[in-house]
Amino acid sequence: MSAEFTFDPRGGYDARGRMEPKPYDAVLLASFGGPEGQDDVIPFLRNVTRGRGIPDERLEEVATHYRANGGVSPINAQNRALKAAMETELAARGIDLPVYWGNRNWAPYVADTLREIHADGHRRVLMFSTSAYSCYSSCRQYREDLGVALRETGLEGRLEVDKVRQYFDHPGFVEPFVEGVAAGLADVRERLAAAGETDAPVRIVFVTHSIPTSDAEAAGPRDLAAELETDVYSAQHLSVGRAILARIPEAEGVPSSLVFQSRSGAPHVPWLEPDINDALAEYAGSGTRGVVVVPIGFVSDHMEVIWDLDTEAKETCAELGLTFHRVATPGTHRRYVEGIVDLVSERLAGPDGRPLLEGRASEADLGPWFDVCRPNCCVKVMRDGTVKPTIAAVDSEVGVPAT
Repeated sequence: MSAEFTFDPRGGYDARGRMEPKPYDAVLLASFGGPEGQDDVIPFLRNVTRGRGIPDERLEEVATHYRANGGVSPINAQNRALKAAMETELAARGIDLPVYWGNRNWAPYVADTLREIHADGHRRVLMFSTSAYSCYSSCRQYREDLGVALRETGLEGRLEVDKVRQYFDHPGFVEPFVEGVAAGLADVRERLAAAGETDAPVRIVFVTHSIPTSDAEAAGPRDLAAELETDVYSAQHLSVGRAILARIPEAEGVPSSLVFQSRSGAPHVPWLEPDINDALAEYAGSGTRGVVVVPIGFVSDHMEVIWDLDTEAKETCAELGLTFHRVATPGTHRRYVEGIVDLVSERLAGPDGRPLLEGRASEADLGPWFDVCRPNCCVKVMRDGTVKPTIAAVDSEVGVPAT
């Protein structure tokens, strides 16, 4: 990341947007949330789409994904497992920090978690969210939801909440994918060879969540976006893809591409393309015989991975005669959990006031990212005019030092 920004030194951060280490006394694992049963599905989807005026009839179309899995999203169990893994790794390093869990769209709601944190006597909190990239839904919406929650709970000025940097580039996030892609290539090649198609063309397909093109164009700081050939959101994913391929000798010469999934919203609103299923048809038409699908936009195997990739994309490949392998997301992979604690440690002040972990590890050419966001970074373009308070930004109104 070549751009440097001018920050007010009184705000506790330097010209690279790095916040000074602090003596945090708790960690918040913040996530999206998901239903825990059939009765939760529509209320959960109402929360997700609040303010958009979407009728329940349309929500039921999306609900079929959850209905087919008993109305239960796997994301909650995954977050419980991740929370436990984070606690184990923190304890193994002798870092005495409790880990709390709060969701944006379902219980445990982040506002309730903040109340619990404060009631337990904690005053400085460092948030880790389960979204690695920069865009409205992956970063700013978390910062807004924390800002709103602090204000609505009356904890503004009484509880300080910062967040770790967007970590798409961190080795702990990248390395599990390196391992998975290498294994996926070997699997697809072996299966093709067993079918008499030795040396058949294979493609590596990096996939992430599609977002409105207006959100993509608003992602990241404007001065950095002006230097790139594409939007910041896409550029970050492409950067991760390059980092993964560079570490896999067996991938040399194998074509790769970035595609998108899980498009939603009004049909007339443009979203990032191509959709993975359209792309798979194109690859098959040009001679590809096998694909390694790499969900680099996701940190765990939640509903969109299980439905959009393991169900729909897999079925598309079966119809097209493509050998299919889907790489696992980081989940609770050892390196991912270690990386999360590294991200906490680079922000946590030790007894001497210096961070417990010096330096900022980065595997991708667009990193390391910054701790403090520029004004209007990842702002939502299509909005009713409401401006929500945020944390962890130059222009934040909340998240002031605790008293």
